[in-house]
Amino acid sequence: MSAGLNIAQLDAVNHLAGPCLVLAGAGSGKTRVITHKIARLIQAGLAANRIAAITFTNKAAAEMRERARQLVGKPSKDVLICTFHALGVRLLREDGALLGLKPQFSILDTDDITALLKDCGGSTDAVTARHWQWTISGWKSAGLNAEQALTQARDESERMIALVMAKYQERLTAYQSVDFDDLISLPLKLLQQHAQVREQWQQRLGHVLVDEYQDTNATQYELLKLLVGQRGRFTAVGDDDQSIYGWRGATLDNLKKLPHDFPALKVIKLEQNYRSTSAILRAANHVIGPNPKLFPKTLWSELGAGEPVRVFACDHEDHEAERAVARIQSLRAGSVAAGSTGAQFKAFKDFAILYRANHQARALETALRKAQIPYKVSGGTSFFDRAEIKDLCAWLRLLVNNDDDPAFLRAITTPKRGIGHQTLAQLGTFATQYKLSLFESLFAHTLQAALPARALHGLHEFGRTLNDLEHRARQTVGHQAAKAFLDDWLKAIGYQQHLLDSEDSDKAAAARWGNVIDFCDWVAQRCGGQIDDSGGVSSEREPKSLLEVAQTIALIATISEREQEQDVVTLSTLHAAKGLEWPHVMLVGVNEGLLPFQRDDSLHDEALGKLIEEERRLMYVGITRAQHTLLVSWLKRRKKGRELVPGQPSRFIAEMQLDAATVKEDPRQKLRALRAEFAQRADAHRDSGPR
Repeated sequence: MSAGLNIAQLDAVNHLAGPCLVLAGAGSGKTRVITHKIARLIQAGLAANRIAAITFTNKAAAEMRERARQLVGKPSKDVLICTFHALGVRLLREDGALLGLKPQFSILDTDDITALLKDCGGSTDAVTARHWQWTISGWKSAGLNAEQALTQARDESERMIALVMAKYQERLTAYQSVDFDDLISLPLKLLQQHAQVREQWQQRLGHVLVDEYQDTNATQYELLKLLVGQRGRFTAVGDDDQSIYGWRGATLDNLKKLPHDFPALKVIKLEQNYRSTSAILRAANHVIGPNPKLFPKTLWSELGAGEPVRVFACDHEDHEAERAVARIQSLRAGSVAAGSTGAQFKAFKDFAILYRANHQARALETALRKAQIPYKVSGGTSFFDRAEIKDLCAWLRLLVNNDDDPAFLRAITTPKRGIGHQTLAQLGTFATQYKLSLFESLFAHTLQAALPARALHGLHEFGRTLNDLEHRARQTVGHQAAKAFLDDWLKAIGYQQHLLDSEDSDKAAAARWGNVIDFCDWVAQRCGGQIDDSGGVSSEREPKSLLEVAQTIALIATISEREQEQDVVTLSTLHAAKGLEWPHVMLVGVNEGLLPFQRDDSLHDEALGKLIEEERRLMYVGITRAQHTLLVSWLKRRKKGRELVPGQPSRFIAEMQLDAATVKEDPRQKLRALRAEFAQRADAHRDSGPR
């Protein structure tokens, strides 16, 4: 099972006795090491159901599960391969009652949280509420509750947000709901406060593997420590040079703490890169060089020198976009021309254009459309962010957890059923007065004294509909039964007609209805065990009830596993590109003020230094996405607001230490200069001629 592994990879795979930190440089085969270590643990006699592999995304979990299946076969289905958040859900579903949570608690999405915070803070401004949300999320990631946040508040603004946080937590408790940060902080609290649960999980997990360890925050590290206990049977795989999520709580302190908290820690470096040419790796090593090192390493490759890294100076954004299009067309034309000699044809999907901020995609999209080059913008609108899917998810959440007030309000008003805002406001007042959820309030005997008969009838009808659906959903198990239930449900609530009524055109309504059908098919497949818990395709999972599936939907970020790979150019931010690779990469807008990003000038030197270090790691990540060719471009003039300001090349371009011959200007600029010189000489010749 260890065929094809290099010496360092073998060392990591075969170290089973104690804690292990694998420093996996970009493209060094970290997923291969993790899956082979799963196989080695099973081979050594550890039961598959006592192995956990924790990742950060559903996509990474699905990929790891598939690669483990190919390597290990049937036993791999018993390995717990999931995200940190999915693991948190499992802990809370099993033992959350000790914290006052019922097993059917709801997981709120971003829109629900924004609405809830606006209500708690008495604001109608979504931008302000999202700012509160980011601040509260940061506090939770650092392990602070509302009381602690209030104590540590640095100014009046933070004091106010801490007070909003206290109200927000009260609402979450009342609604039997959690947000994504709670899926880490509450399991941590559970293990800290309840020794029997902690011991049970430490016995259950014989070895824990953590992917992308450098992206863990303070609470995730504490959770890991409690899961593995004093024995420390874990393997953390990460790269301090790719730590780019400091803005969301990830901290390199977790890497620093490991040798102190686990003195027996074995550190193994993976430095051989299997992705990029030596020219690309040389630029990457030079760029990351100035950053302080926790564990120094240097990437190297046996893939040959390859083409030199190219740098171009462009006049402005539109010119840069034209250069990117010309680059794609040139490389593709070259592959077609050389096709007869066996050169590999370059598909559109072989190209990626990467940038620091989303707004930089606009000029690129315009140029690609003009050239009729197909493309996709990575990190676009998620399937689950569409209004029609949010509507249906609210209904399913309410079937699982009747106390979920945000879901109740969305379901009762979508489709419209003649229940107005005034009625709902009166119901809300009643529920608050008697400390009931909105759904519980529907059946309170004293409600008839608070509402007119007509309003009461509409509310009771909705309550009966929901009760009937919940009863049937509990009995619905398997693919065909779920499909039948979902079809009947959509007809019962008149959802297709709702879409027709709410859209200006039948075409728009049909497109949204198509999304609804896709969603229902996807849910039914999960009920049939055809899609596993991380969203990946499976053929060996047990059928589930519709309510079981509904409990996990909030954890699924996309349904990308249903999408066929398209032959399109990828446009992506550097953050979204992490973990991906392409044969041909263009890094655009590599200017001072963009990369590194312009920060608050009021920051003190130490904080500013750390931000520059993280931006340098971001540049390093961008460089190491490229397999064969890399082009870096910067702007002589760039937009700042509505103005064009002089642009300076990023300091990171100089840090790449490229040969001066590779740092070029657009050939057309030379041509324009020659034309101008020729015209000037012609004018001078005319002026000096006979009169």
